[in-house]
Amino acid sequence: MRVPIGWLKEYVDIPVSIADLADRLTFAGLEVASLETIGLPGAALPWDPERIVVGQILEIRPHPDADRLVLATVEYGGGRPKTVVTGAPNLRVGDAGLKVAFALEGARHWDGHSAKPEITTLKGRKVRGIYSDGMVLSEKELGLSDDHTGILVLDERAPVGVPLATYMGDVVLDIEITPNMARCLSVLGVAREVAALTGGTVRTPPSRMQADGASIEGCVAIAIADSALCARYAATLISGVRIGPSPEWMRRRLRLAGIRPISNIVDVTNYVMLEWGQPLHAFDYDVLVRRAKGVPRITVRPAKPGEVITTLDGVTRTLHPDRLLITDEAGPIAIAGVMGGAETEVTGATTAILLESANFHFASIRKTTQALKLPSEASARFGRGVPPSGAVPAATRATELMRELAGGTIARGVADCYPAPQVPPVVVLTTAEVRRILGMDMPRTEIERILRALEFTCEPDGETGWKVTAPAHRLDIGTGVSGAADLIEEVARIHGFDRIPVTELADTLPPQREVPAVDLEERVRDLLVVAGLQEVITYRLTTPEREAALTPSVAPSGDRPYVRVANPISADRVVMRQSLLPGLLEVLAHNARLRDRLWFFEIGPIYLPGRPGALPEEPRRVAIAMAGRPAPVSWREHAPGRTDFFDLKGVVEAFLSGLHLQAVGFEPTTHPTFTPGRTARVTVAGRPIGLLGEVHPLVQTAFDLPAGRVCLAELDLEMLAGQVPRTHRVAAVPRFPPALQDIALVVDEAVSAAKVTEVIRSAGGSLLADVRLFDVYRGQPVPAGKKSLAFSLVFQAMDRTLTDAEVDAEKHRIVEAAARDVGAQLRA
Repeated sequence: MRVPIGWLKEYVDIPVSIADLADRLTFAGLEVASLETIGLPGAALPWDPERIVVGQILEIRPHPDADRLVLATVEYGGGRPKTVVTGAPNLRVGDAGLKVAFALEGARHWDGHSAKPEITTLKGRKVRGIYSDGMVLSEKELGLSDDHTGILVLDERAPVGVPLATYMGDVVLDIEITPNMARCLSVLGVAREVAALTGGTVRTPPSRMQADGASIEGCVAIAIADSALCARYAATLISGVRIGPSPEWMRRRLRLAGIRPISNIVDVTNYVMLEWGQPLHAFDYDVLVRRAKGVPRITVRPAKPGEVITTLDGVTRTLHPDRLLITDEAGPIAIAGVMGGAETEVTGATTAILLESANFHFASIRKTTQALKLPSEASARFGRGVPPSGAVPAATRATELMRELAGGTIARGVADCYPAPQVPPVVVLTTAEVRRILGMDMPRTEIERILRALEFTCEPDGETGWKVTAPAHRLDIGTGVSGAADLIEEVARIHGFDRIPVTELADTLPPQREVPAVDLEERVRDLLVVAGLQEVITYRLTTPEREAALTPSVAPSGDRPYVRVANPISADRVVMRQSLLPGLLEVLAHNARLRDRLWFFEIGPIYLPGRPGALPEEPRRVAIAMAGRPAPVSWREHAPGRTDFFDLKGVVEAFLSGLHLQAVGFEPTTHPTFTPGRTARVTVAGRPIGLLGEVHPLVQTAFDLPAGRVCLAELDLEMLAGQVPRTHRVAAVPRFPPALQDIALVVDEAVSAAKVTEVIRSAGGSLLADVRLFDVYRGQPVPAGKKSLAFSLVFQAMDRTLTDAEVDAEKHRIVEAAARDVGAQLRA
């Protein structure tokens, strides 16, 4: 949220320095990420107060020797007016009285003709025989924007001769708004915080409209199909407007706030949204009348299956029944809270405006925004919650601004559909509870002062407590115990977290007992890092839809139980996760744009509903996600290949081996998350502990994953813990050399390499130190339906060097056992 200080000062006095204000806001939970200075000292190029001032054009005459140039006579408050030669297309012969940004000789400004940012110093010179004694500046030359199509025309009230830095220099606070501070997604919301922190008073912008037209009754009808999805829908009507550019002061504030000016009507809706935090939408009223063939009937309802709308971006969208729509008798006219329809948009020919000011359920808007991939300033606010109480004041404020900037006549009254008015919560708060939560005594008067400064109403409730009523714009205050905690947090924020005293421990901490589960996780973490993976931590809160994306080939079921959050902070954090894999896949998809080696793991809990009346179960899992190159490109290997199933299997084998687990197995299986034929069940001593495999193409599409193979594994840490030996035998380092032998065995296709390896190990006895599969071959001369498995065998004794006869005997025994147990034949 970008907040210009000049705009903020309209609603609250700022008795401290900008730097101090930024610190106070940050400590109170509104992190000021940066300060951007425009025109004032500290800016990349401050405007010289002696040489860049507000000027007024007294006269514009044609240039005697150039058709595209004019001569402007400029009054600048410093003696005789100056004559300037300019080719600005928005200055025409005969124009007079315009206020402009005027630069005198010696002024430093940005070069308007340079593709790169360059600073130049103004010098007087002759242009086609006429001396140009100064310059009228464009927005680009002032560093306000990249617009160099014409000079900057100031508001007619700008005082001539005043330094431009004094008139329009500003500082912009770039504030990171966290979900719990959504009420501050407006200049007025930030002003309330500033007032509470500095002891000031908020000056609410005027919201009365000068309505002298006919009553709005009979001009529009409004209905809400489900008040749970749309709490309130208000509308105003203004006729006879003239679409055109907004005045300079509004365009300047919008640009400073990060919004591109478009036209007076659209700019007003954006301006009031930034001011009040209430998104608005303007419809062409005459188009609505024509569609309805009479009085428009606006209905807010979910979409019907297969319903279609063409939105303002020109895209025709087929809508899901989960999408909330604004409709009339002819069909959809807007996707609620996200984007308007193209047919009813405001154009240069529009003369009547129906202005929408509504309140939609945050979860519905978040889902629609994510599904359609249409983020906007409006949906960002609706998606975090907008109070219904602001709908009418914002609508009347915007309508009056439209009348001032675009002319027209306002219909009397507001069409307001509000089926279930919001009742602000009343919370009982006591000084004892404040002391218990904060660990300090705070004077009763200080607690009440802070709450009243934040516009809470406090009624005494006994000698040590209050009944506190939240203001209408505070949707984040709960009831009961949670409401009291919310109020105490507010008190602590404004009092200052840094002013809460530190309490030292009364004694030293006792020795900590070892926790086997924690020790195991640390060992797993170390082994995976050694294997080249990077640990990540993902959100534990998710949605059923995101979890269902892991199995897109399975029909979704609404019966699957989840551990649900009673008060979710957003629509995409409503249930506790039941797998680590969706979060890992989202991390992988995000990082695929930034890097080519994507080897990640996460260790953490999942959450499963417990028995009725019992707490949820929280089993621990370890999950692995791998994609991209298995190793960085180097001078030795320019194309090291891509990660596949066997890279993942090797990582899993390595870390299970590092835990000294015996009888680790991999069995072919199927699962809707994974590609058939590239899925395995991991077992230890015959007990399944997890799955691994290559992600199914449908899952890749659902998570917008990069092209190529993506491999996943998820293992049960608690089942692993039961198999990890508490101690393990360490063998001495052999003093005698090994004997290396290779054999190739031909077996049926159905016989797994793991089964053959098991037979070899069993037959090899104590002299077989190691066995590794190094080749699989199919084709001539191996018969059809068969495959050749080549193994490297390592024989070694601890007390002697093995003879050739001993090695041959061991090898012969292995071949005989393979032939007996798996039908293998020694390949010549």
